[in-house]
Amino acid sequence: MNWVSGTVLYVMIWWISLFAVLPLGTRPAADADSATGWRGTPTGMRLRTKALITTGVTTVLWLIAYALIEYDVLSFRHGILAE
Repeated sequence: MNWVSGTVLYVMIWWISLFAVLPLGTRPAADADSATGWRGTPTGMRLRTKALITTGVTTVLWLIAYALIEYDVLSFRHGILAE
């Protein structure tokens, strides 16, 4: 894997992980709008903390993917039945 494909893989894993981490710990707004009942955006999002968690999770997942690709455990170059 060259540095371009490694970077692309890291960014893709980071975004997918971010969407998995975003809902953790969010709470709806305490008071709803009196006219519509809409609560709006959640309170206490802690985006910086979630970005750091996402980066840590992504780094671990990327290292696993890198090892699988570099050591030919997972290869797209050869067919399953080819030897």
